[in-house]
Amino acid sequence: MKTVSMATLVALALSGCANPYPPQHGRYGPPGDGSAMPGPGMGTGMGMGMGPGMGMGPGPMGSGPPTPPAQVSASVQHLPSGYHKAAAPAGASVYFVNLRNGMVVNNPVRVVFGLSGMGVAPAGVDKPGTGHHHLLVDVAAWDANAPLPATDQHRHFGMGQTEVTLTLPPGPHTLQLVLGDQNHIPHHQPVMSERITVQVR
Repeated sequence: MKTVSMATLVALALSGCANPYPPQHGRYGPPGDGSAMPGPGMGTGMGMGMGPGMGMGPGPMGSGPPTPPAQVSASVQHLPSGYHKAAAPAGASVYFVNLRNGMVVNNPVRVVFGLSGMGVAPAGVDKPGTGHHHLLVDVAAWDANAPLPATDQHRHFGMGQTEVTLTLPPGPHTLQLVLGDQNHIPHHQPVMSERITVQVR
């Protein structure tokens, strides 16, 4: 009977825990189709087949009915002012790395932004194929052809930040990510995440 050393067993076990996706601007992400959402330290079997808004039952992993999408105006390439909106690369997507629809979370709430198919650049930097994040909190409608306002409900990350920790009142809250160009205007077509609901305890 062939014996296997403890070192070999440990190596075999660890080989199944490698994240198959490389870091993207300091974050881990899926190939862009939402079919897998492994984060740092998660095995390749974790999260497989979990699309946006799906969970693994009640509790912190997320569950519940889908959150209605926000009402978003139809995007146009050229604004009446003459402004030419930045084009979004085909297949670009933004998503929540650590949150799912229906999750129960505690304050302070950590929100990690994921981006695929584009790069992050600070506000004011005009570079094709880039943008910066905006987090919409409890926003049911927004204009795809105007700068996103800077309010408590429309949080800007113009320095190129890729996560935030925020305190929200207890209860349900909707969250959505929207990428903006150097002037905080959504791209054409808008690069936006699904709109999710989290329950804050």
